[in-house]
Amino acid sequence: MRSTTLREKDRLILNLIVESYLKSGKPISSELIAQRSSIAVSSATVRNIMVKLEKHEFLSQPHTSAGRVPTDKGLRFYVNSLLAQARVPDKQIDFPADDIWLARGDFNALLNQVSSILAEYSDNLGFVLYPRISKINFHHVRFIKISEDKVMIILVTMSNFVLTQIFRTDTYFTQVELDKASQYINQSFAGKNFIFVRSFLLRELPKYKANYEVMMNRLINLLKSYFSQEEQGNQIVLQGTPKLLEKYDLFEMESLKSLFKNFEEKAKLAKLISDFISLDRVKVLIGSELNMPDISDCSLILSHYGDHDQVLGSLGIIGPKIIPYKKIIPLVNCVAKRLTQTISFNP
Repeated sequence: MRSTTLREKDRLILNLIVESYLKSGKPISSELIAQRSSIAVSSATVRNIMVKLEKHEFLSQPHTSAGRVPTDKGLRFYVNSLLAQARVPDKQIDFPADDIWLARGDFNALLNQVSSILAEYSDNLGFVLYPRISKINFHHVRFIKISEDKVMIILVTMSNFVLTQIFRTDTYFTQVELDKASQYINQSFAGKNFIFVRSFLLRELPKYKANYEVMMNRLINLLKSYFSQEEQGNQIVLQGTPKLLEKYDLFEMESLKSLFKNFEEKAKLAKLISDFISLDRVKVLIGSELNMPDISDCSLILSHYGDHDQVLGSLGIIGPKIIPYKKIIPLVNCVAKRLTQTISFNP
């Protein structure tokens, strides 16, 4: 039986079971549902519906005499019904320190603050996946020589946020050469991003005269070094780890240990999250849908942020499967929109 073939009464009962379970964390009895149902229904009728829902894997029964709990499939049905109400709820969240969204300057500090907001308002772990610098349209850029094989990028976005990153290069550059490269890029490509710059240079290189070809090749090598390092991994900000420790009763101990091991291995976690980035405003992944046994006790609620139709990164919540989806889906949606508005601001 597919979810679309459920009768209306079955849908109502299933959603009520899930909501009751999310509030209590305990198996739900037919008597409780009969009492709470908005439609007139007996305990026997609810029990029959529960048997049918269990047969089709929307519910499971932990013990013979116990009530039922939703499976990942049952939780998915419930979450889909929430998203379908308005595709993505457009609820505004009242943040007490609303002026943080108006702060300008330190992009790292902003993302840390956003991660803290997600953790605090969800009472779970909040995360923000850093954008790749190569995708960000810049107002100004500068390259600074750090050592023989290291160069720092200082990039000022169109909304006056400053990002910095250090990368290794196999090609030796003097600071004079790096200054010339910075000057050329700023004069020729302000308002664009490094992806555009690299494509332009590779396409136009044959047109340059011999005395400029060497300089252009070296600039291409500089960008190639950065792109090579950028593609090796993603940076992620995590806040709220103690909040998950307080929910130890919602995880098996071994799963909890594996979960925190993944948090320590941030590159692995960032790769997992980056694989799910899409233009969908809010995406919810539940338990087995994450395709990682180590975190099968978790739900991941995430959204992208970016400028216009360009995805720069993602943010969201990691928590146990028993979380208030009605509250957290709008929270993630609202924070993603506010971050997008903030980094898209043009002075």
